[in-house]
Amino acid sequence: MTRLCQTEGLSEDQSEILKAVRVFVDEQIIPVAQELEHSDTYPQEIIDGLKELGVFGLTIPEEFGGLGESLLTYALVVEEIARGWMSVSGVINTHFIVAYLLMQHGTEEQKAKYLPRMATGEVRGAFSMSEPGLGSDVSAVSTKATKQADGSYSITGQKMWLTNGATSTLVALLTKTDEGAESVYKNMTTFLVEKEAGFGETAQGVTVPGKIDKMGYKGVETTELILEGHQIGADQILGGEPGKGFFQMMDGVEVGRVNVAARACGLAWRGFELGVAYAQQRKTFGKVIAEHQAVLFRIAEMATKVEVAHNMMVRAARLKDTGKRMDVEAGMAKMVASEYANEVVEDSFRIHGGYGYSKEYEIERLMREVKFMLIGEGTSDIQKMIIGRSLLKDYRLA
Repeated sequence: MTRLCQTEGLSEDQSEILKAVRVFVDEQIIPVAQELEHSDTYPQEIIDGLKELGVFGLTIPEEFGGLGESLLTYALVVEEIARGWMSVSGVINTHFIVAYLLMQHGTEEQKAKYLPRMATGEVRGAFSMSEPGLGSDVSAVSTKATKQADGSYSITGQKMWLTNGATSTLVALLTKTDEGAESVYKNMTTFLVEKEAGFGETAQGVTVPGKIDKMGYKGVETTELILEGHQIGADQILGGEPGKGFFQMMDGVEVGRVNVAARACGLAWRGFELGVAYAQQRKTFGKVIAEHQAVLFRIAEMATKVEVAHNMMVRAARLKDTGKRMDVEAGMAKMVASEYANEVVEDSFRIHGGYGYSKEYEIERLMREVKFMLIGEGTSDIQKMIIGRSLLKDYRLA
């Protein structure tokens, strides 16, 4: 048992789940992560193991074959997995968001159709808002769903940065629709697009061109998604009613930010572990470098940042589990966790010295992976805008 990243008030079931995941990470992920990451190989055996553990159905209600656990449990599981290899946590993240959207906003028919197969991992989810010319300005979505005479829709556009873009079989896709509303935000609709796994044309009018080559976050594929006149029924509109897509997606982004915070916490935790271990092995000037005050202070600061990030992530997850709006708390947790994770991993890299630059050492991989935390689910600057605007409302002078 380690001192860091402990969470008070967990049930026996939650503790047992986390224990099982930690054992799996230590035995099945950490030993192979370096090799798989450097070769950019999809971790199929690891994914199969997570299916057996029930991770794909962790938050899906028991009535649909899941474990019915909370967002907090999920976030803590993600933290554990990211500690082993951040890419693996990415495999389940977008799947989880799609399951969450179905649970919160789907029709009863949509829940019954997809959730049982999502719980087993048979159906794999992907989440798609971004486009080639679209960053954080969601209002600029250009992918358009045009209503046809028979009530169905035709979707045309290009999407970007789909995690699980090839392995997924169900994509929650944000489009522009013409609902006659004055607000652009009420003219957006989320569709549940079914496709086959793989690259190329994976459904009528749906093409996944190939993997995007990335600096880090390897193993899991990130893709574009091109839609050219994809015909889809109105029954595939999330919740059955057009014009609610933006608000549905923003709900998903809130839990996504908790997820990224959890992934950053896992990276920070592993960075600390690697740094504190190396500092006790490497000797200079006749003693291990952990005994040099400069390194000792660095270890203390790293551990403190790991704890701050973990506790802010836990607070945001618990607040979301109450059903309250928590965009500020999610933004704070994501911003702090991602920034601190980068600082902790870099400090660990400094402790490693020249060896940290070698691909033989795990910290080299963490240095590349942790950069994604700064931009995933909204940059730190976007989080600051969300937090600042909300605080001005709360503390507005009379």
